This record gives sequence, structure tokens and C-alpha cells, in this order.
Amino acid sequence: MPKQFKLAPRYFARLASLAPIAFFAATPAFADTGDAAWILTATALVLFMTLPGLALFYGGLVRSQNVLSVLMQCFAVACLMSVVWLAVAYSIAFGDGNGAADGMGQFTGGLGKAFLSGVEADSMSGTIPEGLFFMFQMTFAIITPALIVGAYAERVNFLAVLLFSALWLVIVYAPVAHWVWGGGWLADRGVADFAGGLVVHATAGVSALVFVMMMGKRTGFPEELHPPHNPAYVMLGAAMLWVGWFGFNAGSALGANSDAARAMIVTHISAATASLVWMLIEWISFRKPTLVGIATGMVAGLATITPAAGSVGPVGALIIGTLAAIICYYAVNLIRGRLKIDDSLDVFAVHGVGGILGTLLIPFLAAVGPMAPGLGGTSIGDAFGVQLLGVVSVVAWSIVGSAAILFAIKQFVSLRVDETAEEVGLDQSSHGETAYL
Repeated sequence: MPKQFKLAPRYFARLASLAPIAFFAATPAFADTGDAAWILTATALVLFMTLPGLALFYGGLVRSQNVLSVLMQCFAVACLMSVVWLAVAYSIAFGDGNGAADGMGQFTGGLGKAFLSGVEADSMSGTIPEGLFFMFQMTFAIITPALIVGAYAERVNFLAVLLFSALWLVIVYAPVAHWVWGGGWLADRGVADFAGGLVVHATAGVSALVFVMMMGKRTGFPEELHPPHNPAYVMLGAAMLWVGWFGFNAGSALGANSDAARAMIVTHISAATASLVWMLIEWISFRKPTLVGIATGMVAGLATITPAAGSVGPVGALIIGTLAAIICYYAVNLIRGRLKIDDSLDVFAVHGVGGILGTLLIPFLAAVGPMAPGLGGTSIGDAFGVQLLGVVSVVAWSIVGSAAILFAIKQFVSLRVDETAEEVGLDQSSHGETAYL
């Protein structure tokens, strides 16, 4: 595997031994200031993806009486996940692994780093301070449950959103992050997921599908489908996602280096290609290309290149973008049209399918074209077997964990609002506000 996939076990290695000093003291001399400056920037870019990018993208897709509820859910999730990440989830994802001697460190990081316990100014993750790594990964922990907002939009109980998101981050997201990025059992087996095809998009997409299947359809679905109330919001949000995604993918190189540059190139090419192919499909099918369609194609291209951003070159990105648009487009039609599953904003079809597709394509495209890093001597068959193991494991954990969380919540809180509140709209019924006069 390319060298970037071997970083996880080294994330928390101390590069030097200093006398204990306060966490907020001066940056230690052995930190690479160029790398740190880039990851500071990338952290802001990834937060920009959620607030305001994802919020506007989702807000424009719902009916006018639900736009504020979607914005509120994204904003509240961002705040709550920040606190949960500090309190416990970061430690589970990237801690040293309580019980490592008996194998538990392969599955969880334990609670040794809860509330950043033991993290000091000399704590390093590669060439950047661990505190900065904590913040960078926090933005991933924010956007992942926020992606699920699009699945249950227009009918969800706001309290259920908060309870589910907090529990889901601890029970589903953090363990998977440890498995893949924190030196866990999938990392040891060489699973390649550069920026979150499994950790972010597969977990969110599969969990979104479980959520909507357990909570039920919107009133009138699928006979009464309402068009997006503001395609301009959709395009603006998508544009912000596109820009922010450079922090998401290129930032995952954890340094200002050639890996980051290649990740930025392939991210952009995949997004542009998928946008054009999705637009072409609509143009041929309906004789009119839509703004919402080209923006959705962009998101599919970004989600699909995410796990492969460190494993393919520009030619591979062209192929990934093309396949992302075709497969995710028809996945939308399958989920919504034939199976009649009410995933409101197609979270599983775009993010779940895209993340899984990109993860499985890595072995076949890692050596295709210029700048492709190759598989480092691993055969395509062996690499695909490892990738498939990662997909099956993460999907299974997401299904079981999400179902268990939702079952527990349902014993105390309804997952959805009543039919009257749904008809009035969540802006007014849940939050007492309206976006438009």
C-alpha cells in the first residue's frame, strides 16, 4: 500500500521527550510549521463544509416550511458533536487503546484521552501538534452525523436528532475511525481509506438508511413529491462543499506535501467529471439539464473520490467521477423509485453508495495513468479482498449500531413529529420560526 496508509499507528508517537509543560504553551520546535499551517487551514475548510455548505445544500432541497429546521439541525449537530468529541469520542477513535495487551486496542482507543487527558504541547501526531490533529478530526466528526440530516428531513423529532447524533458518534463513528485510522484491526490489515469513504460516507449513508426505514415515510410519499424550494441555495451550498472538500481530502495527507497536491488534483477532477456526466444523463433522459442535478453529481463525485484520493492519479479520478455519476444516479432511482424508501435527500444513494464504490475501486485504479502511486507490490486480488473486508465490516457495524441506538431512543422519545406538525412544517411546529413571510 502507498505510504500514507501506514500513518495511523504513528499518529500519536512522540517525536521527542520534553519536560511537562502546559498544553497552550509555545509550539515545540520539532513541529513542522508548514504542515501545521496547512492543517490549520484544512480544519477551517472542513468546518466550512458543514457550516454553511451542507446546511445550505440541504436547506435548498426541502420545502420552504422546513428550511430553518434543516439549518438548525446542522448547526446544533456541529455544536453537540464538538463537545462529545472532546469528552469521549476522540479518545475512543485515536486513543492508545485501553486493554491493548488483550487485543482490545484493535477495536477501541479506550478513554485514556477523554477531555484531552495527557495531551500537552509536546504531544505530536506526525509533524503536527496533537491538539491540531484533534481539531482537524473533530471537523470530520461534525460533518459525518450532519450528513444523516438529509435522510430524515421534514419529519424528524428534533430531540431524537440530538440523542441519536451524540450516541451514534460514540458507538458507531468513533470505533470505525479507530479501526481504520487509529491503528485498529482494519488499519493492520492494510485497508485504504484516505479521507473517509468508509469512516465518513459509508457509516453515514448506511446509518441514514437504517434511520428512515425505522421511522417511516413522509406523509404522501412517494405520490406527493415536492420539488426543492430553492435551487439557488442548493448550488451555493454545493459550491461551498466543493471548496471545503479540498481541506477534507488534501488535508488528510496531514502535511503540505506532494500527497496533498495529488489529493487536491484528483478531488477536483472527480467532482468536475461527475457533475458533467450527471448533467448529461439528465439531459438525455429529460431533455433538460438541471442545476440541482449538476450539483448532486458534484457531491457524488466528491464522496466517491474521498477514499481513493491518496491512491489514484488524474486518470483514475476521471474514471471514478464517471462511475460515481452513473451508479449514484441510478441508485437514487432504485432507492426512491423502485424500493420506495423515503431517504429524503438521497444520503445513502449518494454518500453511502459513493463512499463504498470509491473504496472498492482503489485496487483497480491505483496504477492507472500518470501520478498513480500503485499498490506497493500488493496484488489487485489481495488488495480488493482487504477493501471488501473493510466495507462489509463497516456496513455491518453501522447497521447494528444504528438500529440499537434507534431502538433505545424509541422507548423514550418519538423519532418523528405527528402528521399535523409535519404538514405545518418543522420550522413553525418545532422551532417557532419561519424563513419566509
